[in-house]
Amino acid sequence: MKAVAAVLVLLPCLVLAQERDFSQVEVRATPVAGNIHLLQGAGGNMAVSVGPDGVLLVDDDFAPLIDKVRAALKTLSKQKLVYVLNTHVHSDHTGGNAVLGREATLVAHDAVRARMSKPRVRRGETLPPAPEHARPILTFQQGLSLWFNGEEVRMTHLPSGHTDGDSTVLFVGSNVLHVGDQFFTDRFPVIDLEAGGSVEGYVRNVEGVLASLPTGVRIIPGHGALAGREELERFVAMLRETTALVRRKKVAGRTLEQVKAEGLPEQYRSFGEGHVKTEKWLETVYAGLGVVGQGSTRP
Repeated sequence: MKAVAAVLVLLPCLVLAQERDFSQVEVRATPVAGNIHLLQGAGGNMAVSVGPDGVLLVDDDFAPLIDKVRAALKTLSKQKLVYVLNTHVHSDHTGGNAVLGREATLVAHDAVRARMSKPRVRRGETLPPAPEHARPILTFQQGLSLWFNGEEVRMTHLPSGHTDGDSTVLFVGSNVLHVGDQFFTDRFPVIDLEAGGSVEGYVRNVEGVLASLPTGVRIIPGHGALAGREELERFVAMLRETTALVRRKKVAGRTLEQVKAEGLPEQYRSFGEGHVKTEKWLETVYAGLGVVGQGSTRP
């Protein structure tokens, strides 16, 4: 019963865990660069650092997949899991915390622990607090660095964007950047306004990441294929152009239904082939631009 309760507590943000069939999901490992590997299952992308200090994991997928995640880790290293870094609160990135929190130190931004420590609303449903052992025990406000497996692992908090607790993780020596759900490769992103997210903030965050991107860095997105500068530039262009288009239409007095009926230019059709369809993206942008405190109303 305790195991069932843990799964129900950590309901995923994108698709409810109980609606998914995880039995056929494979957790795949792919070398990225240096000490770093990419793990992909059914939820958010994970990054793994392996080396003499042990294993460090960024995000840990849906709760029902934790045994497969642990098995994948063992194929990469026989060393102990030491740290789990959460890029944000959503349960397709923190679902494994309920198990791994008993084995390793959980690290995240202050807002992640705060949101996991109390009931929160997701799409009209109230989710209960996560168990104490599933909450991060090492938190920060702006950023922190861990020196692990011979390199600096630098976590940096971003202002409200996907949520209010987003962080990027840069493996400095390996030159690999995990950006969490601040980047979906060639797809429209999720922006969780209920969890403190911001449409304007999301765009500014990704612009800032692009502006400070190290030369030759490999980018692990929250969802989608491994990427680099070119893919992030394409994503930033989409964000700028689609949000500007919706803003102009809203200022001109168009209703949401009119904006949805008019759609987006053909060049963005493929971005709507992922989890977030074009109609949902337009709804999110339209609502986000009209929420007080969600950023500027720049022309």
